[in-house]
Amino acid sequence: MCANVFGALKSLFGKPFDGGKRTMDHGSQQPQTQQMPGPFPGYSGPRGPYPGQHPALLRLDELQREIANLGPQVCSYSGLQSDREYKRLERELTRLLLEVDKVETEGRPELQQARKRAAGEVEGLLRYLEGNATHPSRLAIEELTQEAQNMLNEGVVGPFRQGQAQDAFEISEELVEAVQDVAMRLAQVKTGGSVPLRKARYKALTRVCAVQEILEGRIRTHTLALPLSDDTHEAVQRINQVMAQVSGARCQEVALLMGLSGRDSCTHLARILTELLVELDALDVSSNAAVRNYRKQVVEEINGLLKHLDLEGEGYDTRRYDLAQNDSIREIEAIRGRVSVLREEVLRHGATGQGAELQGLLTHLDQVDTGRNPCIREARRRAVLEVQALITFLDLWEALGRRNPGADEPPPHAAVWRVLASLGQLQAQVLGFDGKRADKSYMVLEELLTKQLLALDAVDPQGDEGTKTARKQAVKHAQNILSYLDMKTDEWEY
Repeated sequence: MCANVFGALKSLFGKPFDGGKRTMDHGSQQPQTQQMPGPFPGYSGPRGPYPGQHPALLRLDELQREIANLGPQVCSYSGLQSDREYKRLERELTRLLLEVDKVETEGRPELQQARKRAAGEVEGLLRYLEGNATHPSRLAIEELTQEAQNMLNEGVVGPFRQGQAQDAFEISEELVEAVQDVAMRLAQVKTGGSVPLRKARYKALTRVCAVQEILEGRIRTHTLALPLSDDTHEAVQRINQVMAQVSGARCQEVALLMGLSGRDSCTHLARILTELLVELDALDVSSNAAVRNYRKQVVEEINGLLKHLDLEGEGYDTRRYDLAQNDSIREIEAIRGRVSVLREEVLRHGATGQGAELQGLLTHLDQVDTGRNPCIREARRRAVLEVQALITFLDLWEALGRRNPGADEPPPHAAVWRVLASLGQLQAQVLGFDGKRADKSYMVLEELLTKQLLALDAVDPQGDEGTKTARKQAVKHAQNILSYLDMKTDEWEY
């Protein structure tokens, strides 16, 4: 791994990923030592000069210093093989490999070993670079990005470039939902903890989420009152002109964020929008409340566009791809930690009044700010399911404890309750399960739960409505337990 290759590297980036919403106080944080992943178990930096000051060893020492300088760039690269930076890194590594091969060893074993070690380090970096750029998850990220590009080019950027009047241009709800779907699928791409893959996913995800917010903002503002008449106030004509420019800037920003514009830059567009803000601020509209309100709406639209224009370098110069450092994720993880403690108490000692605290944790999770980030939303959803699984387990055992069937209870109804008792025992095992889908214990639990579903399917209510309702609830409970077991073993990551 690169952690062992290059030793203690300074944190490459500065801020944690907060889904576009700055939730952390970075002013007081000190840079943290960051270990980088990679392919090498042995090398920890330049080793020279080598003993004996042999010219070949001195040359290898120089080359290994170059390898060490390239290493962090390789370990943090998150692009594709077609990118210019990939080709530069590949070219530099290939050159180093050739230079190492040119070193004359004179047949001496120590020189041959040193050259072999240096060549192995360069070859390892080349494999690591290629492996990340061609990883199935990296290709999946690229495929989803292209899907978003195509739909936005057809629904937003294309019409704008064809000169379609923006005042008549409507963003459809279907387009917004399609972009949101891409964001959700990006959030589900697995990275295996790889820094380059996490950065690539973060870069794509933040841009898609930003575009989604821009489109949703357009839908909201489309229902506002039409621009005021130029006769209303002497400043209205200029505000209307700015509003038209903002409509164009909105489409330009979508193109920039999604890589559909090769000419302008986010910095250039930000400068134009800032100049428009300055111009609006200089207009004297103090004498007319309606005009002031109109100007305020235009200013809010500009500010809404500006807040996304710092994404140009995202994924390269920040650590916000690292959701483990996000405040909301930390809050969710703290709740999950408490749920884990309560779960252990329940499984060891039974229900002892944990229900009220669990309900409070659900309320707390509902208040966690997800910052419109699909990954954080998914993390919160999964935490909610963990709490709900424990609550339903407690409710079932409480119901089983209160059960006092009469002599006239229909046999089918009693059969449903027998299945529920078995489900309670199986749910306890699922709650305590901490393995993988390939484990034998997982397969056994899955098979036993499926058998309970089959047992419920075999129950004939014989027209009894109470039994029908009980069987339906029992089936849903069994299915929820199976879904929870799947969730615990699907190796999802944020």
